[in-house]
Amino acid sequence: MPANMFAAPQFHDEEAARKWFEAARWPQGPVCPKCGGLKRYATKKPGRYRCALSGCRSDFTVITGSVMERSHAKLTQWAVAFTMAAASKKGFSAHQLHRQLGCQYNTAWFLHHRVMEAMRRGGLSAPMGGTGGSGIVEADETYIGKTDEPRVRRKYSTPPTKGGKSGTANKRHVVALVERGGSVRTFHVPRADGDTVSAIVRQNVAREARLMTDESRLYKKVGPEFASHETVTHSHGEYVRGDIHTNTIEGFFGIFKRGMRGVYQHCAEKNLHRYLAEFEFRYNTRTLTDAERSVLAVRGGEGKRLTYHQPR
Repeated sequence: MPANMFAAPQFHDEEAARKWFEAARWPQGPVCPKCGGLKRYATKKPGRYRCALSGCRSDFTVITGSVMERSHAKLTQWAVAFTMAAASKKGFSAHQLHRQLGCQYNTAWFLHHRVMEAMRRGGLSAPMGGTGGSGIVEADETYIGKTDEPRVRRKYSTPPTKGGKSGTANKRHVVALVERGGSVRTFHVPRADGDTVSAIVRQNVAREARLMTDESRLYKKVGPEFASHETVTHSHGEYVRGDIHTNTIEGFFGIFKRGMRGVYQHCAEKNLHRYLAEFEFRYNTRTLTDAERSVLAVRGGEGKRLTYHQPR
């Protein structure tokens, strides 16, 4: 990470940080998070606005209605957290942020997880591999870390490995789809079995797409539903045959696992979806600059809240 990355004023001056966040979140001017109104009044306190619509009249700031709402952290600290997340290809730990900011570790952890939440993909997305794309979607699954609670092996499930280990039984299961030359989508699932994988592929891949996988039996049932289902046999040393391969998705998994093992080292299973969202976000915005990626992450925090204790 360049030494002069944090030389910009938004990392040292609260007023500059407020203006940076407002420009990122509201490029056309402040918008009321409650009613969406564009008319507002400035109050005596800089950065605090009052909605001008008679039915609303709510006071708001740039952190209202976002992952930053009700946070006691400084805006300069938030700016550093968003920028580090956007610029760190293999992720950044809360300990690294804690050292960078000189704050307490729990503050850094709070910032880190809320930035990851801002990066999480939301809403409905168009099917992958449809019109306008490459038409090729690679699918694969991977297994990382141990589950928080060991699973009970089913009687007719896959037997242990030759070394007597439990194989994938007590690991966390991740399924991913990537459109070649396009975006990736990741899913943390309780178990990567045929029904689960087939449902994910059906919901996210256009029927006219070419589906490419390895020789896994998980895709045999759903494969015929697409324009073609082509495979490579990794167990026989076959990795590429013409334009048929799964190297793109394997490359994404490589970046993800290097980050999880080398940077984060430990991740509670209940938080795995946020770590996946962080790596997914950076991969899908890989053609942008770090500054542009930071702005997108700030906008992604709109309408998201993550509290210390979720309401019952």
